[in-house]
Amino acid sequence: MEREQFIQMLGSAGWHDLTQPLSIFTPPWPGEMPLQVHFFKRLTGSWGGGQGANGQLIEWSNNTGTHLVGPRAFHSGMRTIADIPLTDLCGEGVVVDISDLVSDYSLYTPEMITSRVTVKKGDILIINTGYHKYAWDQPDVHNPNAQGGIENKEFGYYVRHPGPSPEFFQWALDMELKLIGVDCGCAEHPMNTNIRYMHAREFEKAEAKLREAYGKSWDEMFPPDWYHELTHIKMPKAGLLLAESLGGEIDRLSNRRVWVMVMPIPFVEVESAWCRAVALTPPNGMDEGEFFALMRNAEMLDLTLPFSVQTPQWANYEPLSVKYTKRVGGQYFGLGRNNAHCRASFHLATHMDGEKHFHAAGRTIGEMPFEYWFGPGVIVDISDLVSDSSVYTPAMIESKVEVREGDILLIKTGYHRYGWNSPDSDEFRYMIKHPGPSPDFADWCLQKRIKWLGVDCVAMEHPMNTIQRVWHPKTFEEANRKLKEQFGKDWDEMYPLDKYYQDMHLNLFPKGIVHAENLGTDIALAESGRYFIGAFVQRGMELASCWGRFVAFK
Repeated sequence: MEREQFIQMLGSAGWHDLTQPLSIFTPPWPGEMPLQVHFFKRLTGSWGGGQGANGQLIEWSNNTGTHLVGPRAFHSGMRTIADIPLTDLCGEGVVVDISDLVSDYSLYTPEMITSRVTVKKGDILIINTGYHKYAWDQPDVHNPNAQGGIENKEFGYYVRHPGPSPEFFQWALDMELKLIGVDCGCAEHPMNTNIRYMHAREFEKAEAKLREAYGKSWDEMFPPDWYHELTHIKMPKAGLLLAESLGGEIDRLSNRRVWVMVMPIPFVEVESAWCRAVALTPPNGMDEGEFFALMRNAEMLDLTLPFSVQTPQWANYEPLSVKYTKRVGGQYFGLGRNNAHCRASFHLATHMDGEKHFHAAGRTIGEMPFEYWFGPGVIVDISDLVSDSSVYTPAMIESKVEVREGDILLIKTGYHRYGWNSPDSDEFRYMIKHPGPSPDFADWCLQKRIKWLGVDCVAMEHPMNTIQRVWHPKTFEEANRKLKEQFGKDWDEMYPLDKYYQDMHLNLFPKGIVHAENLGTDIALAESGRYFIGAFVQRGMELASCWGRFVAFK
């Protein structure tokens, strides 16, 4: 299949979001930190960060909302999230609906799965237990026997959901499953976690149900030493991944074979990370086998920088910090796990600036429609046309690629090679001296109806159209001199302040054109041309910007 046909095919496929909305109201894993959002900066000024933009500082636990659990969660010697390649996170799989076979505290078995779907070796398995009905964003579940006549959402979601039977994970290993995803708080039974000790009354109910069904106590059914060996050593060493707190459109895919993509933030230091989980179905009329074969053979370019405490943040923003609050050795007979609380401002590593970042009436990241984040587009390599503090133009873009109406546009300036994890790292050039767009660039984007933009340096703006002009007067003098040589005008003639300060934010965000910054990694390999492009950003309902995984398919 030719590239253009492939792009059209992906655009015609069914894209299904399996991600739960993330909010300050999303309950965390019991005992962990819920999402905290603090505006340290506002357009006109705010305590702690000053004026210029709507800037957020957040604190969170990686087990809140839809997230990927990596091997290091249970085994400190295994891979971090950033070590896991996209090929291990994407693939053919099945969504199985067993919601009518399970109930509070019950066990699900391999036979329940295989009675509904055919599971192949190497599949990704997504299990619909039905317990996403207790997610924070779902309607109340009425029960006349419950206090207040309504089921307690958090108890249903985290404490009472069903879990795998003793033989389940060994079956998953024998089937060489890549990943198991669940629509509830945990891929394990809650009574095989520290919830057993946090909620002793619930454990009594669970064990009573187990005795009634199987005639065994919990420790007879799940011998602690054996279970620890299985989940904390065998599974992590085998590389089995777990995705938890799925939701979204999962009910639309009951017992269907799909192409699954679980796209986590590529976190370097930690064991789990937020992710966007997506399932694709073939376009109408296309054979399922042909579709999966095309997806297997497609190349995925990962355009996302590793997310790390080493990643430099936008000047005067707060960098990432990581604090481990739980370790595998710190809980009863090893039933604990590695888990960290994190704190950061958004404008570091690869992220999407949302409308709310500069447009007070705009949409948050989580309010953007799912289909906004993916579609046909171009990567354009203008690295041979730009240099320190120079200006690029629409004509430069169009000299390299054909930009069509409605495209996603990713600009490769070449300044990714100065990023923090590059052998040629030069943070000052990357942050302060990167090239930027000409005054007519935003208007050209509007004329072209560009869907969204991305760039391989710290900002879509020219740095001298930001506060960097004030903070770095020597660099501004150099940039101004270069501008006169290139265009015969000084900076204030070319970019009148009232019209072009933060031009790409203030002039485009109210029109619905936002942008990604700090693209990197495989962008070094990308040639100018057409691609199908996806931004897999977390569904942050209060977030003005957010990190994600950025991928170009060809």
